[in-house]
Amino acid sequence: MKKTILTMAFMVIAITLNSCSSDSSNSDSYAYKVRMTDAPGPFSEVNVDIQAVEVKGSNGELVLLNTNAGIYNLLDFTNGADTLIATSTLSDSRVSQIRLILGTNNTVVLDGVTYPLSTPSAEQSGLKLQVNQTLYADIDNSILLDFDANASIIETGNGTFKLKPVLRPVLTAISGNIIGSITPVGSLAMVTATSTSTLFVYTSNVDAEGNFRVTGLPPGTYTITITPVSPLLPVTQADVVVTAGVNTNVGVIAF
Repeated sequence: MKKTILTMAFMVIAITLNSCSSDSSNSDSYAYKVRMTDAPGPFSEVNVDIQAVEVKGSNGELVLLNTNAGIYNLLDFTNGADTLIATSTLSDSRVSQIRLILGTNNTVVLDGVTYPLSTPSAEQSGLKLQVNQTLYADIDNSILLDFDANASIIETGNGTFKLKPVLRPVLTAISGNIIGSITPVGSLAMVTATSTSTLFVYTSNVDAEGNFRVTGLPPGTYTITITPVSPLLPVTQADVVVTAGVNTNVGVIAF
């Protein structure tokens, strides 16, 4: 099976707490906002039909959020841009699971041709994401769901594509980002950031303006590699230090 490479940071969930005090009583309420973001990839469009967003609290209760249902082209939200897709007020200070319910109008556009993107699990039982997040008073709680389409969008042959989502939840309050740009502008390139301690690999792509952003990185030291299309050769930069809550700028990288 041929795998088509596309890297996406799929959602940013921002939670603003409206409790009267830092005490975790039953009277506390938590304003919950779901935002969506993405990183650029080789398709010209990746359209996801979001019908509903649901969360599960510590007691197992499911809460349906007020969802801005519709078809979203993920490539409209690149390099830190996002859009609000759902809101609600929660009485539970813990979110154990997020469930995304998708419709049937999911597509990808490649070389000007639109292909259906099948998502059977997300349409039937919902796309379930285990997050196990505690909400704290008086701070901006947030979580990043990194949608890795390197492993998620699969070309099955005969112009058909299947979505088998691979996502990782990242607490943005305790993670950082690597940003930078390349020259010459207009070169297609993929960016990988490899943790020197865990050897985990995080990916993104360079956009049309030559900028890139690898988001949701745990603090630590990374080696980044920018791999352009042939005949240009990859460029590697070592000892890139990532700090929580900080954009580490590696500057302009020339091929």
